[in-house]
Amino acid sequence: MGGIKRLRFVFLDPNVELHGMIEEVIRFATKARKNGLVSLEQEAFGIPDPFLKKALTLAVDGTDLQEIRKMLELEIDLEQHHAEAEAKVFECAGGYAPTVGIIGAVIGLIQVMKNLANIDEVGHGIAVAFVATVYGVGLANLLLLPAANKMKARTHAETQRKEMILEGVSGIVEGLNPKLIRTKLECYSQEARAKEKKKLERGSAAPVSAEV
Repeated sequence: MGGIKRLRFVFLDPNVELHGMIEEVIRFATKARKNGLVSLEQEAFGIPDPFLKKALTLAVDGTDLQEIRKMLELEIDLEQHHAEAEAKVFECAGGYAPTVGIIGAVIGLIQVMKNLANIDEVGHGIAVAFVATVYGVGLANLLLLPAANKMKARTHAETQRKEMILEGVSGIVEGLNPKLIRTKLECYSQEARAKEKKKLERGSAAPVSAEV
């Protein structure tokens, strides 16, 4: 049942865009550095993202950083385990489907062998028998296995997002400079890394004035 429910994530991306999440964490870090962690108490309850809300609430409540890390890392691991188990349903089904198709073809051929006396029906019967194989292989390679891989990719992205949030909240608890927190979090975002790469390329491509 969990696998069927997760099937919708093959077509819908539930993950929040990382760049926007980074900006939100940095906003919290800047406010906490200026006014202290307690100043985030009211905002923490209104955060729509449940994982960020939980992490920030624990931080505001004064929970030890090591305890925060242990609790949230355990939650991340359990969520990842459940998601991979649900994706495994479709991965296993993709392995079984061709075998079921071959069984269908063999059963069809057995029925054809019973009617060898009617040679006109043999060719038609063989063609129909092999349709089962086509269905099995097609179902596995066009739906089941791609769905399993897409679910795993979604799970990996969600795990990465939560790890980024955990690093950000840990930096807030430690009182790190928001610029340093941003540098750490941008390692998780391809978009942020691409922007930084372009910036460096523009800097290296800038003309250097010749010394007189």
